[in-house]
This record gives sequence, C-alpha cells and structure tokens, in this order.
Amino acid sequence: MINDLKKDGESRMKKSIEALEAGFAKVRTGRAHPSMLNGIMVSYYGSDVPLNQVANVGLDDARTLVVQPFERSMTSTIDKAIRESDMGLNPISADVIRVPLPALTEETRRNMQKLARGEAENAKVAIRNIRRDILGDVKDLLKEKEISEDEERRANDEIQKLTDKYVADVDKMLAAKEAELIQV
Repeated sequence: MINDLKKDGESRMKKSIEALEAGFAKVRTGRAHPSMLNGIMVSYYGSDVPLNQVANVGLDDARTLVVQPFERSMTSTIDKAIRESDMGLNPISADVIRVPLPALTEETRRNMQKLARGEAENAKVAIRNIRRDILGDVKDLLKEKEISEDEERRANDEIQKLTDKYVADVDKMLAAKEAELIQV
C-alpha cells in the first residue's frame, strides 16, 4: 500500500517537472526555438487550433523563426495570430512567415526571470501539495490500523526524501533557465 502511494506520488511529481519544462519553454530567452509559438492559437475554418497544426515552425537562424503554412491562404491569419499574441513579435510575411526575435533588454530579461521564478515556485507548491496528499493517505492507513507507527514514520521519511529530490530538481532547472536568460 505504501509503495503504491509512493509510486503514485513520484509519477505526479514527475508530471509537475514536465509542466515546469513546458512553462519554461514559453519564457523567452535571447535564442529562438520553435516551441516558443506553441501557445498561439490560429482561427482555422471557424475554430481555434494550435499553430503547429496549420504550419511547420522551424529555425532560420539563432534569432529568427520560420513559419511555413500548410495552406497559402492561412498566411495572413497566422501572421495576425502571431502579432496579436502577448509575445511582442512582429512577423514578416512572404511565401513563408519570418519571425525575428527582438534583442532582450535588461528590463525584459528581469521580467523573464520573474516569470521563470514564478513557474518554478508553482512547481514547488504542486510538489509540496502532492506530498501533503500522500502523507494524509498514510495517516489514514495508520488510523485504520492497516500499517504500524514505524511504517508510517518510515513512509514519511521516504516521501520527504522524494519531495526534497524533486524540489532540488526544480531549483537546478531554474538556475539553468536563469543562466540562459542572463547570456547576451
């Protein structure tokens, strides 16, 4: 029973780390990467769909994204969706859409660091909430006399070690992202 709870907790904590990676992908650094545009929705025949379902997104160089629509008629719609996103990008349309990334100013870098710290803090809170849930389940098992007090203490220690490991992972990821943001 305790092992099942630990496995469940670990899988949920891994999902928190994956969510943090996805959140960090949206935080813009000085370099271009195709996943930056993942959150942009494009109107396609009356319904909103993710950009990557109506176009290929690739790199032209370190500071320029290239968006190749699957249908030429979608070029202006995709251009408009990129412009209206809250990313401050100004695409250039031709056969393909080129999206040059403006250089990050010091103020922009600080704002991006704040966003990254916020994402990391949210991941830590999620991990701690998972720990709280599992410890509550362990206490319930103790109340129902399905485990002994020694087993409960051992489970608490193991769950705390697991939590510490994932919180340390979040800290490492944040440090790497901040180092990436500082690079000019």
